[in-house]
Amino acid sequence: MEQSTKYKNFINKEERTLDESKEKILERMKERKSIRDYTDQKISEEDLRLILECGRFAPSGENAQPWRFIVVRDQKSKDFLAQISKNGSGRRFTGEFLGQKMQERFAGLEDEEKKKKIFKKLTSGNVSAFVNQADLILIVCGRKDVWDTPYDCSAAIENILLAVSDLKLGCCWVIAPCIDIRDEIRIKEYFNIPDELKVISIFPIGYPARIPHVRPRIPLEKLVYKEKYGNFYYNVEEGK
Repeated sequence: MEQSTKYKNFINKEERTLDESKEKILERMKERKSIRDYTDQKISEEDLRLILECGRFAPSGENAQPWRFIVVRDQKSKDFLAQISKNGSGRRFTGEFLGQKMQERFAGLEDEEKKKKIFKKLTSGNVSAFVNQADLILIVCGRKDVWDTPYDCSAAIENILLAVSDLKLGCCWVIAPCIDIRDEIRIKEYFNIPDELKVISIFPIGYPARIPHVRPRIPLEKLVYKEKYGNFYYNVEEGK
């Protein structure tokens, strides 16, 4: 009888541990946020290596592992990337404004002063100029001779984002300086990146000075379909 009780207690404990682990999986994802304000605190080499190792162990097609990482800590180089990022975002959002897409996107915002500030921040490119505040910037490049490079590098990037969050650090996935081929050429020339590599993205990483609010997410009930598109897997009413 005593042995049976011990066994049941063991099983119950194992089940509780498993349930807690399941909850932590989603919590880890929810805790990750895009950080755009950083303190002056430095990241340890131990934490940096762990972050890079997490990126290295991402899955890749045919195990090609096309990613390459450049760690940038020099302030002059970080300022260079901040300017490139600002210019890239400025051009992108100015085009969106001139094409009326921005006005459509913020049509529901009734505060006109707030709307003007948002438009100015986006079209000026200042929305991406913050990257030089972080302790370091990580440049992610991928081999051009690998078919799945964009997807493989994205997997490595997600690993990095989650690792940074787990370490209570901050990071932001920035693609502004990598969209325009002219900006990519400037980055490749500055950092001696060979032609066989494609600049995928940059990541400012540091200690957060401010934690933003959780951004709203589309309910799962409106995203998942059963067998064919349009046939909702879950009860849509529950996702309201």
